[in-house]
Amino acid sequence: MTGVQSVHAALGDFLTSPTVHTALIVGGFVAVVTGVVGVFTVMRGQSFAGHALADLGAVGGSGAFLVGISQLWGFVGAGILAALLMELIGIRRIQGRDVATGIVFGFGLGLTALFLYWDTTIGDSSNAAVSVLFGSLFVIDPGVIPTVVVLSVLALVIVVAIYRWLLIESLDRDLAIARGVPVRLAGILFLVALALAVELSALTIGAILSTALLIGPAATALLLTRRFGVAVLIAAGLAVGTTWIGCLVSYESYYWSSRHDNWPVSFCIVALVFVTYLAVRAGSALRRRSMSAAALRDGVPTAETAV
Repeated sequence: MTGVQSVHAALGDFLTSPTVHTALIVGGFVAVVTGVVGVFTVMRGQSFAGHALADLGAVGGSGAFLVGISQLWGFVGAGILAALLMELIGIRRIQGRDVATGIVFGFGLGLTALFLYWDTTIGDSSNAAVSVLFGSLFVIDPGVIPTVVVLSVLALVIVVAIYRWLLIESLDRDLAIARGVPVRLAGILFLVALALAVELSALTIGAILSTALLIGPAATALLLTRRFGVAVLIAAGLAVGTTWIGCLVSYESYYWSSRHDNWPVSFCIVALVFVTYLAVRAGSALRRRSMSAAALRDGVPTAETAV
């Protein structure tokens, strides 16, 4: 069998697997949401809040294991409650938001540790910690697809509805207030959309790793373009691409050793996000250096020589 035939056979096997179908559908919708919301998160300087919401969602995920309900609702319920609580405590000042996030974050991690302990000792769910903290697209129940789609669309509708408010506030908060933008309402609605994106991501690649899918593609897109709308589209495309390719790499890794173990799909996705960001970052630095060298040759003042 030639190399081309081997690749064709491998892709055919990958694309005909029902497990893969579920992973690609769920992962695709979640990736679009995290890519879009991620750009606003980076622009608004709320990356830490996104990370905190992911870890706080683990409280709901581990609690869902304990009481025997869907892990998805545990993640989403805890995430939205935490988002509203953080906004309620620290709404007046940006510094206050950081303090509120830290307080709620620390308490949530303690609850997660307690629930995971009970999951193991009382609920006899030995895989609860791995599932909640690291996730796996290949073990997701196909029955959650409609719910994931609805929640993804809901998050996107919220972002689209307050797009102009978010755009103006992200660029200049004082200007937004002067132009009559309801910044508090915009902040609350954005936190709800952020919580939905983060918790859906936590369901797919785990609570600990979900921030990578939220921040990585967005940060990469903002290196590639300064146009906000274009950055949103690029971030969504990068998130979907890394998620789907990560699924393929994890699936094919089964054949790479005699042990026939799949590499964790969450690791494959996060690794691709990381490598993509580093590559674009390095390319951006080389391009700036090349432009500076060309400007020096032409006698054009640069940021360094103009001081």
